[in-house]
Amino acid sequence: MDELICVDVLDLPVGKATKEICHKEGLLHRAFSVFLYRDGKLLLQQRARNKYHSGGLWTNACCSHPRYGESLDDAVRRRLYEEVGAVCSCKEIGQFIYYHQFDQNLYEYEYDHVFLGEYEGTVSPDPEEIMDVAWVDVSELSKSLVTSPNQYTVWFLTAAPMVIRELSKSFTFEI
Repeated sequence: MDELICVDVLDLPVGKATKEICHKEGLLHRAFSVFLYRDGKLLLQQRARNKYHSGGLWTNACCSHPRYGESLDDAVRRRLYEEVGAVCSCKEIGQFIYYHQFDQNLYEYEYDHVFLGEYEGTVSPDPEEIMDVAWVDVSELSKSLVTSPNQYTVWFLTAAPMVIRELSKSFTFEI
C-alpha cells in the first residue's frame, strides 16, 4: 500500500497516509501532473473507464503522487514510464491546490506540482490506466477548454492553462 506525503498549504510535509485514507478523508497531499508536448501539440490521455474517479475524461499525459520518502523528480520519472512508456526530462513550471468532492467518501485535495517535458518518441499507454491517447493542437485544446470543460478532469482545467501560458513563451499559436 503506497503511503503518500500529507502537506500543509505551503507544501511542507506534515505526515503520511495511505492513498485510500487521503482520498476518503480529504487529506491535503502532494501530487503532480505531467504534460508532454511536441510540434505545438500536447499529449492527452483519456482515463480508463474503470478508474475510481474521472473515468473516460481527458487529462494530461500522466498524474500521480510521490510516495513517502520519494522525491518529486523520481516519482515523475517512474509514473511517466509506467503510464505512457515515456522517458524524458521534465521541468516544474508551477503548483496549485485543488479540492473536489466526487461523492460522499471520495475527495481529491492535492497540492499539485505541474511538470512539462518535450517528447518525440512513441507512447505505450498502460490499458489499466488509459483507454486512449491523442496529440492535440494547443490552439484546439485552448478552445475546447472553454467550450467543453466537462470533457476534462477537474485538475486539468487549472493545470492546462498554466502549461499553455508556458508554451506561449516559446511558440506562437492562436488561442
